[in-house]
Parts: sequence; C-alpha cells; structure tokens
Amino acid sequence: MRAILIVLDSVGIGEAPDAAHYDDVGCATLPHLARAAGGLKVPTLQRMGLGNVTGLLPDGLPITGVPPEEDPIASFGAMQEISEGKDTVTGHWEIAGLEMRPGFRLFPPEPPSFPPELLDPFIEQTGRAVLGNKAASGTGIIDELGEEHMRSGSWIVYTSADSVFQIAAHEETIPLDELYRACEIARGLCDPYRIGRVIARPFVGAPGAFERTKNRRDFAFQPEEATVLERLVENDIPVYAVGKITDIYAHRGITESDHTGDTESSQQAVLRFLEKADRGLIFANFIDFDMIYGHRRDPIGYAKAIEQTDAYLADLLPRLQKEDLLIVTADHGNDPTFKGTDHTREYVPLLVYRPGRPGLNLGLRHGYYDVAQSLACFFGIPPIPRGSSFLAM
Repeated sequence: MRAILIVLDSVGIGEAPDAAHYDDVGCATLPHLARAAGGLKVPTLQRMGLGNVTGLLPDGLPITGVPPEEDPIASFGAMQEISEGKDTVTGHWEIAGLEMRPGFRLFPPEPPSFPPELLDPFIEQTGRAVLGNKAASGTGIIDELGEEHMRSGSWIVYTSADSVFQIAAHEETIPLDELYRACEIARGLCDPYRIGRVIARPFVGAPGAFERTKNRRDFAFQPEEATVLERLVENDIPVYAVGKITDIYAHRGITESDHTGDTESSQQAVLRFLEKADRGLIFANFIDFDMIYGHRRDPIGYAKAIEQTDAYLADLLPRLQKEDLLIVTADHGNDPTFKGTDHTREYVPLLVYRPGRPGLNLGLRHGYYDVAQSLACFFGIPPIPRGSSFLAM
C-alpha cells in the first residue's frame, strides 16, 4: 500500500477569498498562463479532471485547452488555504496537517529589511560583512551585487514577500560548506523572529552572466507540533522525501530522502522510490514551476513545464498498483502574468487517483490539511486534529 503525494510548486488556480488581504485580487496562475501560452496540451491531467476544478470556484476561469471531462479518471476538487501566509513552508505544513495562525513574521521590503539585532551577530559569527539587506528578486540582486560580492567577499542577504532570510554567494568566492554553515547560524538567529526559512542561494558565472545553481538548501523553522509525516513514521510507515521536502519539514518525519534540485530529477526519484518501496508515502515537490517560471514571470516556460509533467504522469499512472493512491496538488500560487515577482494567494487544485476507481467531485475543501487527514485514513493511523478525509466520499 503506497501513497504518492506530488506538490506542483505554485500551480494555483484562482484567487482565494482572502486575496485582497494579500493584494492579490485578480491572480489565477493556471488559467492565466494557459491563456498566455495559447492553450495547454495536457491530455493526462485533462483525463484526471483538471479542467473540472476551476468550475468549482465562485469566479473560476477556464483553463484554455483543458475543458472539463465528463468522466474523469481521478477525483477532483479545490483547496483553500486557512493558514496566514502564502509561502512554501506555510502551504506544505498545512498539507501535512498544521495550521499557521499567526503566520510567520515578514521583514519590511524597504532597506534595511533586517534589524541590526539580527545582522550584527550574523556578521560577527560568520566573519563577513553583508550587501543588500532589502527585498529583491533572487536573480536581480545577484546581477546587481554579484560583482561587488566577488570583490569584497561579503554575503548578499535579502528577503521577499515571504518569510525568508536568503543568503547568496558565488561558489568560487565562498565555498558551499561555509555558505551552509552561515545559513545554520542565521537559522538560529532567526528563530526568535519566527522566520519561516533561511535559504542558501549559491550561484556561479561571471558578471553579466551569473546563474544560480542547484545547490540551494532551505533551513526551515521547526514545526511546533507533529506533522502527519511524523505520525506515519511513529506508526512504522516509511516516508520517502523528494526534492526540498526534507528541508521544508526540518528533517522531521522522513525515513529516506533524495534532495534533488529540479523537477525532472525529482520525477525520476519518485520512480526510483516507487520501484523500491512496497508500502509508505512518497512525497515530492516539483520545484521548477515556482523557482524558474513563476518568480521570473515566464508564462510560456511555465506552460511547457506543465506539459512536460503531464507526459510524466502519463508514464507514472500505469506503474501504480490497485491499492495505490496518487494525490496531485499545490502549495500556493505564483501567477507569471501578475504584478511583481512573488507568490499569489490562491486556491490550489486537488486531483486524487486510485487505479480502477471512478472519479468523484470532491468540491471545495476548507483547508489543505484535508490531505493529511486523508493520508491518515489511507494508512489506518489515528486521525489528526484537523481536516476531513476525502477518501471517505
């Protein structure tokens, strides 16, 4: 008995009811990128019922090229996030059964973003000065400050609309081990501020041609209660993590991990774990949608990435056994046609595939933690404190 949980990082489907609170009225990641690309060609996701999902929203927009399916092979629904925030950790933690209220602290976007009480000990303990200290695009700030960083050896530190303390460093200027140690120092300093993540952002190349590498690492705040991952492991059910999942959950509730750096590597890791494991949860984050296309406002590239994943799913589905469960969802939005370069507060799709079973309308789900409750139900462990299982429908 195996469950495969795939998070399509940032693939939202339309503004959430509280989008105005986040200045995100009008966002709709999947419908907007599909329209910008002239339509999506995703026959597998269409058969699973992706085109049926936006029809569940109060003001849902159609997904160009993906009409509703009369008899979908998967159950379909949409989930509304309850926690405060629209970042990766908040979304993933709610998927695993937690609720963040209040949410993580945000730093102000205007420089200086980080207070002296945080930066001064960071500088002292790492032995290097800092550049930046503001909210910025990750690629933009290394273009702006990368050359000075290489000359001075100072860290590039910056934040965003998420609860993050990010540290960029050229791999030939500062070794990766030192960058990761600096992140561990920053993690400890950020804990009293309730900051969601400290992120290592290594890059390479020459001025004018810098590129971020796949050696990114996330150092997450420690969850304040047990997630469904920990509950599974406590009940001798293995949890296999793919991509940045291990980092997001602060290495808790994980039996084995493959820390891949891109979507295609993560897809192959899922297949390896699927071949290896006869029971347990395989939990993967497909990162490229957010990291490469959403934040860089590239709807065409985003659409092609969706189509590539659709082809991957066409290969994955026949590999599943009768007792298996596949859940495909997202953690937030990142509309590449919207203003700015940050995440967007959106509903996310929910597709639930069980071989040989008919697809059902799962409706609008109040809380991502319905996923965690459903996993608890599927594996027969005690219910978690929040959510309703959609497997009982």
